[in-house]
Amino acid sequence: MDAKKIKLGIAPIGWTNDDMPDLGGEVTFEQCVSEMALAGFQGCEIGNKYPKSVPELLDALNIRGLSIANRWFSSFILTAPFEQVEKDFRESCTFLAACGAKRIGVSEQSHSIQGQMETPVFEKKYVMNGEEWKKFAQGLSKLGVIAREYGITMTYHHHMGTVVQTAEEIDTMMDMTDRESVFLLFDSGHLAYCGEDYLAVLKKYAHRIKHVHLKDIRPEIIKRVRDEHLSFLKGVRLGAFTVPGDGAIDFTPIFDILDKAGYEGWLLVEAEQDPAIANPFKYAKIAREYINKKAGI
Repeated sequence: MDAKKIKLGIAPIGWTNDDMPDLGGEVTFEQCVSEMALAGFQGCEIGNKYPKSVPELLDALNIRGLSIANRWFSSFILTAPFEQVEKDFRESCTFLAACGAKRIGVSEQSHSIQGQMETPVFEKKYVMNGEEWKKFAQGLSKLGVIAREYGITMTYHHHMGTVVQTAEEIDTMMDMTDRESVFLLFDSGHLAYCGEDYLAVLKKYAHRIKHVHLKDIRPEIIKRVRDEHLSFLKGVRLGAFTVPGDGAIDFTPIFDILDKAGYEGWLLVEAEQDPAIANPFKYAKIAREYINKKAGI
């Protein structure tokens, strides 16, 4: 891949988990971002331990040569007044713009089971009806237009346990939303987790993908999650995810497809694990060396 077009980042979720604070609870923000830089990454996404003050955050990142790539935004288009969703979204965009970031990653959390410890992720996922799809798509398109006011591109993060998880749901979302304002955050791990052909999705939407999560999986753990009717969070605790170079996914064709499509932007390693079991710095280095070997960057 063309190193001039690509920035490499890593998510803080490998160091400390916002959904399960006991995972990495002892890890400080300073340790997290220092190890990101030491492992050879250029940027990161924003975690809950990050400073809430833009100057303080930028000071901490600048001395380590890091920048902000993206930030997760939980939307509730289906279940909350849109005025509230818009207010919260504008606040996030304002913060990101002040940080110099150009991407925001939206995930619809209405009816989501991703954060429920006892709900089986493969059996209990919510499926939208026709009217809900219309409301969701219209709201998402509005958010995409709003993001552009701030010089930010809105990407949608398909995710296990949410209303947009499968390839079919991604197709519907992409078909129903504004092509100029709604883009895809491609996540290899979440598509592989639910058994989808992630390369087919990547090929289909390569020119509408504006952010990429490089996430790997351990199939034997996912099989256990399915067979034992476990939740998404329990799967994380067991080690369902890992970094590129340590799991079952061959990322070479992913890099090739993105390169041929002329992808420009962030490739961001994201792998939520228990840091007491999977040392974050060690796994960050595994990922960085693997990307260099397979993508030449």
